[in-house]
Amino acid sequence: MGFFSLLYPWGLMLQALAMVHFIRRRPDTIWLWVIIFLGPMGALVYIFMEVVPDLGLLRHSFDALGRRSRISQLEAVVLENPSVGNYEELADLYLDAGNFERARQCYDRAIASRADQLDPIYRRGIAEIHLGEFEAAVRDLQNVTSRDPKYDLHRAIALLAHAYANAGQSDKADALFQQATQISTLSETYFNYAMFLASQQRTAEARDWAQRILAKKPTMPRYLQRRERPWFRKASALLKRLP
Repeated sequence: MGFFSLLYPWGLMLQALAMVHFIRRRPDTIWLWVIIFLGPMGALVYIFMEVVPDLGLLRHSFDALGRRSRISQLEAVVLENPSVGNYEELADLYLDAGNFERARQCYDRAIASRADQLDPIYRRGIAEIHLGEFEAAVRDLQNVTSRDPKYDLHRAIALLAHAYANAGQSDKADALFQQATQISTLSETYFNYAMFLASQQRTAEARDWAQRILAKKPTMPRYLQRRERPWFRKASALLKRLP
């Protein structure tokens, strides 16, 4: 610790940086004690182990800047050339940006001229789920899965099950969730199934599927653990709410 005392107040700054990152990213709780009790040395270890690998996530910020620029370009282009391809690309960009209402509108324009393509219908279904328009999502996702049950590595049928659950079609949701969880290991699918089971008062089963998400963590490489952190947090929060 003598070395870090010579660098005062830089040691405190290291701890502050580590604490901010810990609060925002919520890695394993053990790191909190490392930062607090080992002081600047612990903070430095934490930064090398957790902060530095997360720097790769900064590319998403640059992707977002590029996406906004491309959206602005395409918004101008479609005024002059309202082609299906332009509207579909614009819709995809809005979907990635989380502007689900605008994405749905653009998919409507693309699908109106080319209703035989599955991808814009599938992606419109995703936008409709985020908008809470589950009946519309059911129609789109049924359209996709009836023509290709394996679409998007079986994610389409899992999302259809989720749409059924929120559209009040519990029997269909249950049957399709059971099918989806036999062939998919997506945390998204497990979590949506757990939420459905909880809504049906099937608490023990809901806990089981939430715990399956957390059980994947020890065997995952660290870069996958970082990507899956939102699902780990959601699963943990659900377990705390369940009796």
